[in-house]
Amino acid sequence: MREIDYRRMALRMDGAVEGAHMGHPDFRVNNRIFASLHHDRTTGGLMLTPDQQEQVTHAHPDAFTAASGAWGRAGATTVRLASVAEEALGEAMTLAWQTCVSKGPSTPPRKRAVKAVRRQKTRR
Repeated sequence: MREIDYRRMALRMDGAVEGAHMGHPDFRVNNRIFASLHHDRTTGGLMLTPDQQEQVTHAHPDAFTAASGAWGRAGATTVRLASVAEEALGEAMTLAWQTCVSKGPSTPPRKRAVKAVRRQKTRR
C-alpha cells in the first residue's frame, strides 16, 4: 500500500473530503476525521471505536496498532502502509467512515465555543 492508494481509498468513501490539520492530510465526512496520513507518509491513522480497534489489531497485528496514549485508548489506530493488505485496510477504513457517518455532522469549533459561553451565562 502506498500513500496514493491510501488517499484514493479514503476519498472513495461516500461524502469524503480531504482536509488538513497539524501539517498533514486528513479525510473527513460530516466534518469529522475518519482517516489521516502521518507526516512520514509511511503510516496513516484511523479513528475507530475501541472495540473495532481490538478487532483489527488482533486480526492484523503487523498492519495495525493502537496509537499511543489516550488517543489510542479511545480507538485511534495507526496503519503501517507497507504492511497492510488492501482488503484489510478497506474493511478498517469503512468501519472508521461508518462511525463518523453515524455520529452525524460535527459542529464547527467556533460554534461549540459560542454555545459553551451561552451555557455558562444561563447557569449564573
